[in-house]
Amino acid sequence: MTAGIDALALMADLATTMDDIVRVIEQETEMVRAGRLSEAGKLEGVKTDLANRYYAGAGFLKTLPPALTPAQSQALGDLKRKHEEFRALLQINLTVLATAHAVSEGIMRGVSDELARKASPSTYGASGRTNAPSASAAPPLAVSRVL
Repeated sequence: MTAGIDALALMADLATTMDDIVRVIEQETEMVRAGRLSEAGKLEGVKTDLANRYYAGAGFLKTLPPALTPAQSQALGDLKRKHEEFRALLQINLTVLATAHAVSEGIMRGVSDELARKASPSTYGASGRTNAPSASAAPPLAVSRVL
């Protein structure tokens, strides 16, 4: 097999890997949006494997000679377009994940604040208003990830 054919085959493999990553990220995004976080978490191993394949393929692209055949140039152009679409999808995925993280953090802070409020005695300050619970009065909050 010549170097030109090898390059085209590896670019085709990279394109397939990108398609697979896009499919998994779209699944993850939909699962997180639907609140199925444990199912989305199961995709982590698949995403890691695909990301490793992607980075290996992207590393290969850096080794290509500056003078490409027309077929290689076309395949490289297709990969660049596919990569831009991938980046846009990844940005949406990261936004969804950040939103889910912020919401869950807000819920956990609310639960912690409520536990602290209930655990501390209600006292009145010099102004006659109730004192806010002190941060040291808050009991530790433990979360079990096993369902």
